[in-house]
Amino acid sequence: MLAVSAAQAQNLTGAGATFPYPIYSKWFTEYSAAHPGVQINYQSIGSGGGISQVTKGTVDFGASDMPMTDDMLSSSKIKLVHIPTVLGAVVPVFHVPGVNDLRFSGQTLADIYLGKIATWSDPAIAKDNPGVHLPDQKIIVVHRSDGSGTSFIFTDYLSKVNKDWASGPGKGTSPSWPTGVGGKGNEGVAGLVRQLPGAIGYVELIYALQNHMSYGAMQNAAGNWVKGSIAGVTECAAGVKNMPADYRISITNAPGAEAYPISSFTYLLIPLHPTDAGKEKVLKDMLNWIVTSGEGEVSALSYAPLPKTVADKVLKTVYSLP
Repeated sequence: MLAVSAAQAQNLTGAGATFPYPIYSKWFTEYSAAHPGVQINYQSIGSGGGISQVTKGTVDFGASDMPMTDDMLSSSKIKLVHIPTVLGAVVPVFHVPGVNDLRFSGQTLADIYLGKIATWSDPAIAKDNPGVHLPDQKIIVVHRSDGSGTSFIFTDYLSKVNKDWASGPGKGTSPSWPTGVGGKGNEGVAGLVRQLPGAIGYVELIYALQNHMSYGAMQNAAGNWVKGSIAGVTECAAGVKNMPADYRISITNAPGAEAYPISSFTYLLIPLHPTDAGKEKVLKDMLNWIVTSGEGEVSALSYAPLPKTVADKVLKTVYSLP
C-alpha cells in the first residue's frame, strides 16, 4: 500500500458514469474515512459528462462505462489511462401489470427499441414467452436522455444481435433513439419505468434490485436464457483471453453457456500527468486500495469483481503511473 499521510490532505473531484455509482459512493466514503484529510467528491452525471469534464481538465478523474475511442483520446488535451474497476450487467426492466417474468431475445429487444414492436401482445414477444398471458397494451420505451455508458453497453449489444439496429442507430452514448421517452441517469430510467404501466427500460442490475423491479432474462450467444447475475457477468469476463494493454474491450454477447450477454467493464479515467503532485499520490494510492481492498466488497452490491489476472495487470499499471 502506498502511504498517504495527513500532510497530503487532498480534495479530489471526479465525475461520470451512473452505472458504478453505488459501489463508487461506498468506496470513496470508506477511503476518505480511512485517510483523514482526503475528501473525494464524485458526481454521477453519466459517462458522456465524465469524459467531457476529464478531457477538459475540470475534474481530477473521470468515469465511463464506454472505453474512449482513439479519436477521443487523441483529441483530449489531457493524456488519460483507462483503469477497469468492476464489471456489471445491464438488464431490461419492465412494468407490465400482471406479468413478473419475461424473456427477451436480442432481436426482439432491439425491435422494441426500433419501434417495430409496439404492443406487449406482439407475436415476437409471445414466441419468447410461451404460456405467459401478455396484455394488449402499448409499450412505452424508456431510454437515457443524457450521454450514457449504460446506453453504450446496451446499444453495443443490440448492434451485435440485430442488423437493423447496427445499420440504424448503432452503438454510442447518445444514439438517435427511434422512439421513446428519456430519463436522466440509471435513477431516472428506473423511476420512469416504475411510474409508467407498459414501460420498458434498461438499467444496471443494482438499480433494478434496489427498486424491486421486474427484469427480463436474455437469450445469450449459446442460446440459453439467463438473467443478469454476478455469475453471468463473471463468465462473460472469463471469455476474455487477451486483455488489451489499455483495457479497452467489449465483452457484450460473449460466449459461454451461462454468460450474461449485456455485461461490461467500467473504467476510471486517470490523467497521466496531474498538475498537482499531492493529488497524483492520493489518486495512485486510492486506485491501489480499490484493487487490493475495494474489490472484496463489490458482490454485495451485485457487481462482479475484476478477474484475478486482470486485477494483477491493473496493479502493475497503477504502480507504473508517473
